[in-house]
Amino acid sequence: MAHEPGPHTLDAEAVRTWSSLALAALGRAREDIDAINVYPVADADTGTNLYLTAESADRALTEAFAGPPAHVTDGTAGTPTLSEAVRAYAHGALIGARGNSGTILAQLLRGVADVLGAEPAGRDGGPLLASALTKAAEEAYEAVAHPVEGTMLTVAGAAARAAAAAGAAAGAAAATAADVARAAYEGARAALADTPGQLAALGRAGVVDAGGCGLVAVLGALWQALSGQEPEAEPARGRAVPGPRDDRPCAEELGGPAYEVVYLLEAGEEAVGELRATLDGLGDSLVVVGGEDLWNVHVHVDDPGAAVEAGVVAGRPYRIRITHFGDERRLARAPRVQRAVVAVVQGEGLAGLCGEAGATAVLARPGEPPAVPVLLDAIRRAHAREVVLLPGAADLRAAAAAAAEQARADGVRVAVIPTRSAVQGLAALAVHDPDGSFDEDVVAMTAAAGATRYGELAVAERQSFTSAGICQAGDVLGLIDGDVAVIGAGLPETAEAVLARMLGSGGELVTLVLGPEVPDALAARLEAYVQHGHLAVDTVTYRGGRYSAPLLIGVE
Repeated sequence: MAHEPGPHTLDAEAVRTWSSLALAALGRAREDIDAINVYPVADADTGTNLYLTAESADRALTEAFAGPPAHVTDGTAGTPTLSEAVRAYAHGALIGARGNSGTILAQLLRGVADVLGAEPAGRDGGPLLASALTKAAEEAYEAVAHPVEGTMLTVAGAAARAAAAAGAAAGAAAATAADVARAAYEGARAALADTPGQLAALGRAGVVDAGGCGLVAVLGALWQALSGQEPEAEPARGRAVPGPRDDRPCAEELGGPAYEVVYLLEAGEEAVGELRATLDGLGDSLVVVGGEDLWNVHVHVDDPGAAVEAGVVAGRPYRIRITHFGDERRLARAPRVQRAVVAVVQGEGLAGLCGEAGATAVLARPGEPPAVPVLLDAIRRAHAREVVLLPGAADLRAAAAAAAEQARADGVRVAVIPTRSAVQGLAALAVHDPDGSFDEDVVAMTAAAGATRYGELAVAERQSFTSAGICQAGDVLGLIDGDVAVIGAGLPETAEAVLARMLGSGGELVTLVLGPEVPDALAARLEAYVQHGHLAVDTVTYRGGRYSAPLLIGVE
């Protein structure tokens, strides 16, 4: 939800307005920033990473305002304090930081929170904001293993110096937060314009630094939130320096590590210090941000496994994301297709099957359902204007809906078909028509999925009560449409009992998906069983591969 652009004193509402305006500004500039991204890797995603980081920060801030805030003890809703708002904003950026630029932005916001979070609300203090921006720049430089001038760090440093000068020049009594914010914004713009002369890769490409460009947008939003005045100009875009542009790949693109590794880490400061030294020896572009036992780790390496193992030694890494730069560059340069399908499947064989059908597959391991960022990343990798998302499980529908909503904000048209099993997804894929209209395609795929009853065989891990009675550990459970319908002693007999019930109401096609340890003889037995009792019903069999259930059954 948009908020009034100001003017605001330096309070929680100002932080919320700043967040809203910053997210909107990065959304407008996103594609332009992506287009000028050449350093440290020309993967055309800096604008996207900054936007997604700001989106995570804004979401956390919205939740803080939804309350009840930490200072309210009676359970009622209320407005958070400045400290609570700015810390929520920084925390949201930390847990959602994407890429090198997003990780640095998260640390800048943490530096702001370290100062503003210790002050009471309602102070319209320029010196206070100047101190916060100075702390932000200092912490950002410290977070980067080998700072390079002509980058986002340079822009942050210039903004901090301009803010400090404005606060000192006006005097503590007269300096307002709006005055300091404007000085920081203008200082950042001037520094951004100088970046092509400071970094050879930028000069060759004829562009300003992409991360710095995003930071200018964020600082412009801060000034607007505090003053109520719209920045005079959008951040610099496209070519920034005169002369012919060198369209050859820059040296940084031809060389350097092949993978980007990012993860959140729960660990103490001492362990993180050792982790920094280890990762610094493995690769480059190392940025570790955070504190209070929660960190966001970003590094470029040739051995992603070693980078993750280093995190395991230091503490508990999670939300691990590994990106191959070659794939990112090809994606950035490839034209968008009109329509794509993203399917969540449990089983490597099913993932390959979906890939052969032209879908982008998301592999879900048992007990590890993909989170919203994973689904959103898959939608992005599909690189299409229209996307049909097949969640493949009832408990993934909420995550799929959230990912679709975020993708729509990026301009992608997304439809979620509520598939509850992989066999329903296969039925939907079978009628997918990428050349037809989007609405007609979605209707046809939804109808095909809805007309497919689904069954699954699983082995009970413990004694428990089910809708079919009490099962013991080791019993074979036959599920139909998500409910236990049959309890058996062996896989073949239970599968036949499930098929008998599913075909009792008719059917034209049976789909069998065999798990990795199920013999081919079972498929032959079940095909014969269907043919013997239902002559007009066809049967198709696939291998689910590793991570798939022992047996999936679909009846259309």
